[in-house]
Amino acid sequence: MNYVIDLQVACEDPLPVTEASLIAFAELALKAHRDKAELTLRLVSPEEMIDLNSTYRKQHKTTNVLAFPANLPAAIAMDYPLLGDVIVCPAVLLAESQELNKALDFHWAHIVIHGVLHLLGFDHMEDEETRLMQAQEIRLLAELGFTNPYLDEDNYLE
Repeated sequence: MNYVIDLQVACEDPLPVTEASLIAFAELALKAHRDKAELTLRLVSPEEMIDLNSTYRKQHKTTNVLAFPANLPAAIAMDYPLLGDVIVCPAVLLAESQELNKALDFHWAHIVIHGVLHLLGFDHMEDEETRLMQAQEIRLLAELGFTNPYLDEDNYLE
C-alpha cells in the first residue's frame, strides 16, 4: 500500500488526536479500496469552513467535514492516484462531540473516515447509498475498536 496524505493544519485549534492518528484514520478508509492514493487532509477554522461551504454548497454555515474529489480524467487518474481534499473543522468536531457525548478520538475517526469515503465515491443522498456508506464506516470504526456511531439516533448529527 502506498499512500500520500498531505496533512495541512490551517487553524489554531488544539488537536485532540495526534497527526499520526489522523493519517492512520485516512489510510484505514483507503486500504480496502485502493493500493495507492494521494489526498489532502486540511484542518480549518470555522471561518474558512463557512467560506468553503458558502462557495461550494451555497450554505452559509459551518460544517464538520467537506470532501472535494479531484475528478481527474481517467487516463491521468490511472497513473496519478490523486483523490482530492478532505476539509475538517476541529472547532465543529469539538462542539459536536460535546453535544453528542462522544469521545473526541471516536468522533475524529468517524469524520475523517467519512470524508475519505466520499473521495472514494461513497455518498448518502439516497437510502441505498447511505446504507452502503454507513456499513463501511461501521466496519472501519470497529477495526479501531469503536462502536457503531448510528446505534443511538439521538447521538447523530446531520
